[in-house]
Amino acid sequence: MNVDDMILVSIDDHVIEPPDMFTGHVPQRWVDQAPKVERSAEGIDRWVFQGVETSTPFGMCAVATWPKEEWGFDPGVFAEVRPACYDVDLRVRDMDAGGVLASMNFPTMAGFNARTFFEADDKELALIMLKAYNDWHVDEWCGSHPGRFIPIGIVPMWDPQLCAAEVRRLADKGCKAISFLEAPHAFGLPSFHNEHWDPMLTAMSETGSVMCMHIGASGGLVTLAPDAPLDHYIILPTQLTLMALQDILFGRTLRSFPDLKVALSEGGIGWIPYYLERADRHVKNQLWIGQDWSERLPSQIFRDQILACFITDPAGVKLRNEIGIDNLAWECDYPHTDSTWPHSPELLWNEFKAANATPDEINKITFENSCRFFDFDLFKHTPRKDATVGTLRARAADVDLSTVSKAEYRSRAEAAGRDGVQA
Repeated sequence: MNVDDMILVSIDDHVIEPPDMFTGHVPQRWVDQAPKVERSAEGIDRWVFQGVETSTPFGMCAVATWPKEEWGFDPGVFAEVRPACYDVDLRVRDMDAGGVLASMNFPTMAGFNARTFFEADDKELALIMLKAYNDWHVDEWCGSHPGRFIPIGIVPMWDPQLCAAEVRRLADKGCKAISFLEAPHAFGLPSFHNEHWDPMLTAMSETGSVMCMHIGASGGLVTLAPDAPLDHYIILPTQLTLMALQDILFGRTLRSFPDLKVALSEGGIGWIPYYLERADRHVKNQLWIGQDWSERLPSQIFRDQILACFITDPAGVKLRNEIGIDNLAWECDYPHTDSTWPHSPELLWNEFKAANATPDEINKITFENSCRFFDFDLFKHTPRKDATVGTLRARAADVDLSTVSKAEYRSRAEAAGRDGVQA
């Protein structure tokens, strides 16, 4: 086996939604009230819903092929980003160029956890648009290239009964993944320690849907020094995954719902062996607390119900069997700043070589575990012989992978007679 023989499935990438995404997915009665991209007086493209600016979809979220010196939180316009961020046909070409066969794309304009709709005043309208978002994602973005995307939906987290209904509706559409808050209490919602979320968790368990807890939604749980450097806001979110796991493992969630599957998205893996050892030692020693672990230790619950993923994690790959070889998966994080695209195969292969990973172990981490966990038939539309890194890259040899500045992308858009993809 060599680098070109690998088959890659990334279970954490991101879509920069195009301005016309709601077209054809909103009932005619509410078309005029759908979220829209508007250009501000300062020349910034931003999503506006119910009269409120909800998000600017650029900055750190869409840096693919930009020079690193141009990365930052600065908002911009669609014309400045690589078109593959929002054009699904070009996205598939970039996946080919990076050797990635299938990808799960978390939302941007909606927030990882439907925050855009949660914060809207008119919740009836918000629910309509949330469903329209999911329909666009499943039917149009993922549906346009069968076999290349694992669909993921969002739910109306202001109402657990509505969450349950949307989980079931999405499952009927073939979408078995839900992006949800790592720490609901960080947003003033009930925590996982009570029965509030039971309707949603029941629906997920019964439909085989995966609750994907992506980093970045629990920063409010820690208090940083007021003069802390920006580095804290980029590095620490991955560590907060431990806090999210602690909530669902030592709380009631995983024990009350033994069929529930949870993916820890972008949280890394190198920390897991110590955490599981510490958790098991704790429950064996601290009997006075009164927790009932008679059936399964925390480490066993983790191995039964959790999938953890990493972008690059040499220490974690070396400790793969201490974590659980069946609980690990890879991610690319395109087009964010942490992404390894388009050199992911080489970087990943070098980590596998350094850890003396076997071909069977490599296959588990690069695609088998993800496909099993998300019930995704990887070879339904692509024969295995055509699914490898080498084959995908060979058919994308003409894709331009050179570094391109924001100004150059804007210049190209103007030369083509368009100012980005304004709605």
